[in-house]
This record gives sequence, C-alpha cells and structure tokens, in this order.
Amino acid sequence: MKTVLEIHGLSKQFGKQPILQDLSLSVKEGDIYGLIGKNGAGKTTLIKIVTQLLSADHGTISLFSSQGYKECTKALSRVGSVIESPVAHNHLTAYQNLRYYCTIRHIPNADQVIQETLKYVGLTDTGRKVFRDFSLGMKQRLGIAIALLSKPDFLILDEPINGLDPIGIKEFRQMIQRLNQELGITILISSHILSELYLVANRFGILDQGKIIREISKAE
Repeated sequence: MKTVLEIHGLSKQFGKQPILQDLSLSVKEGDIYGLIGKNGAGKTTLIKIVTQLLSADHGTISLFSSQGYKECTKALSRVGSVIESPVAHNHLTAYQNLRYYCTIRHIPNADQVIQETLKYVGLTDTGRKVFRDFSLGMKQRLGIAIALLSKPDFLILDEPINGLDPIGIKEFRQMIQRLNQELGITILISSHILSELYLVANRFGILDQGKIIREISKAE
C-alpha cells in the first residue's frame, strides 16, 4: 500500500514553547486517518506545517513519496485542505464561490465541475442563499467543496465537526465516506471528539503534548 504522507522527527516551537516534539506518523493510500488530540495538543500547527503555511524547526515531510522541499511543494497540488474555517466570500452563493475559485485556479469545464462538486457535498439546493446566511454545517461543506475543485488525491480537514449539531455530524460523516469510497480520496481529519472520528476513520494517531504517542487501527 502506497504512503500518502510520511512525517519523521518533526519539531516546532514558538519562542521557548515547544508545540510539536519529534513527531512521526504515516498516512496510507485509502485511509481515513483520525488525528486525535485535546485542544492545544498541536493538531492545527501540524496541519499548517504539512500544507506549508508554517515551517518546521526540524524533521522531514514527504507527500506521495516526494524527496525534499521542492518536490513536496509540487506534491501539494494533489492536496486539498480546510484549516480552521472555510475561506469563502460572504456575499456570494455556493455556486458563485466555486465559480470564483475555478477562475483563479484555471479549472476547465467549470460549470460541470461545480455541479458535480455541489452534488458530492450536498449543496445543490441552496439556490440564491449567500454564504453569510449558511448554517455552520453548510459552511463546512462549502469549504470542502472548494478544496475538492482541483480533484485532490488527499484531503486534510482541521476540526471539521466543531460546533455541528447531531444531524450535521451525521451528514458530514456520510459525505466523507462517499468521498473516500467513491472518489478514492485519502483523508486526514483532526478532532478532539474520539467518539465521532471512531465512526468514520480506519486508522488513528493520538497526539498529546506535541507527540504522537500511538498510531492504531480501528480494530486495535
């Protein structure tokens, strides 16, 4: 089985405060990988380093078996992510937001791509409603839709079920399983809610005080 993400010996500190300490983990092709940790454990910092929004102090990151920083940067074109909160325009509808991102990313056949993506995330019936009037669950789904436009092989989601009601969580779970099973997308989801990730993930990394203290399968 191919490795999508391989991290070895990753460390990061802000000032004198260590955030990540000698962290290693691996995500395999086809995984829904649950990154579990309390608030403040370092989940968002780790994801920002993987997506090159932050730089690490030490350690190596490989995406799709890339070698070195330049190859890893190139491999990021195969990665979609939603970190902290979706980046969408408040005054635009779901379709208009996706049209905007298709334009700036030079995505061909934009209308077809947008319709397919809206269907996958369950936002085909939002009509003229604009982003500012979306529910939290709808906003999260649009964020994922924006990440899906480039047809990524690897999707990274940072605390996507935060604040969702039980119906929103169930809809999110079904969507993630469809993306994984029907489109073959490998997914990494960070959360502090183990009970919810257990229902969707097949492998888990437990992050505590900046260290992965254990990687386990769902069966384990």
